[in-house]
Amino acid sequence: MGRLGPRCDPAEDAPLASLSTRTSLRYRHGRKYHRMDAPRIAPLPTDDWDEETRTTLGSALTGPDGTPLNIFATLAHHPKLLKRWLVFASHTLGKSTLSPRDRELLILRTGWLCGSEYEWGQHVLIARDAGLTDDEIGRVREGSTAAGWSPLDAALLRAADELHEHAVVSDETWATLAEHYSTQQLLDVVFTVGQYHTVAFALNSCGVPRDAGVPGFDDSPGA
Repeated sequence: MGRLGPRCDPAEDAPLASLSTRTSLRYRHGRKYHRMDAPRIAPLPTDDWDEETRTTLGSALTGPDGTPLNIFATLAHHPKLLKRWLVFASHTLGKSTLSPRDRELLILRTGWLCGSEYEWGQHVLIARDAGLTDDEIGRVREGSTAAGWSPLDAALLRAADELHEHAVVSDETWATLAEHYSTQQLLDVVFTVGQYHTVAFALNSCGVPRDAGVPGFDDSPGA
């Protein structure tokens, strides 16, 4: 299958390393990713949130220490965007037709492919709660060809790879998924990967700092 669109991979060699003097190039398992020394858009302190934002984030997830997640505090700079994005985010994370385990396989693989340390670390914690073992989380880094995956697990990881690389799920992978999933679940596969690409773009480009207690690439399973 030929490439149908550009890659969104920050591992590409282009001029990304020169975008900011605050951005350093790192490597994990041969994959390049960028870690900023300081955020480009600092999380907005809760005292500066407007009433709309306080209402929007009233029931949002918090970090291990009980404080608002930095991704939400960063998007608090744009309350209208935050409010509308959360509708979609709430569906993919909490109301999807996929099982939590299957959803987290897709999200972890997307975070790894996009070099998003924040996304990866947050979902290491969520994936554990969803039933993934540390061995499985570590194997997500290797992808669908790692030993031990079921046919469905491998197809999910391939779907994330193919959407990342080509912006389309291959016929072979789609057929495997369709053996197990309803039409709604197939749609949720595609939209989950798309949602977490969007999130990775924002996290990476804004330099959102990891929240307290959230692991990075260097201190999580498979490191």
